[in-house]
Amino acid sequence: MDVERTALPGIGLQHVVTTERGRQLGIISHRSGRRDLVVYDREDPDSCVATVALTAEEANAIAELLGTGRIVEHLAELHRQVEGLVTEQLPIAPGSPYVGRPLGDTQARTRTSASIVAVVREGQVFASPRPDFVFAAGDVVVVVGTGEGTAAVAAILADG
Repeated sequence: MDVERTALPGIGLQHVVTTERGRQLGIISHRSGRRDLVVYDREDPDSCVATVALTAEEANAIAELLGTGRIVEHLAELHRQVEGLVTEQLPIAPGSPYVGRPLGDTQARTRTSASIVAVVREGQVFASPRPDFVFAAGDVVVVVGTGEGTAAVAAILADG
């Protein structure tokens, strides 16, 4: 699927997606943090038929509905395809030694052979977080690996 990205000087950024059926949907990200969800006219793609202004919180909620389900769906499918693969959702407790520290400090993959594939924070999904991603209390870490590996990651996140 192609996503067309266009800078809108003085406004922000526009992303337009064309669906399989030829409909164009857009997201305009304003510098203020507001997002506009736009449905373009099928006959005249320069005209919109509907615009919905979203606050940052509303945009995050919609992103979670669209994104989180897809990640979880994909992981569930992998789990069905690969015997012995386990997916765990592990919370970062306020007392975790990794609160305020980057993912790379855990050395989770090296120490356990399990992978941290996503972090969910306040409804926002960070898929494939980089080693410099900094954990916060309340984050939920999505880990994939063997049962033993995911349990070892849980121990690392809890105790160091």
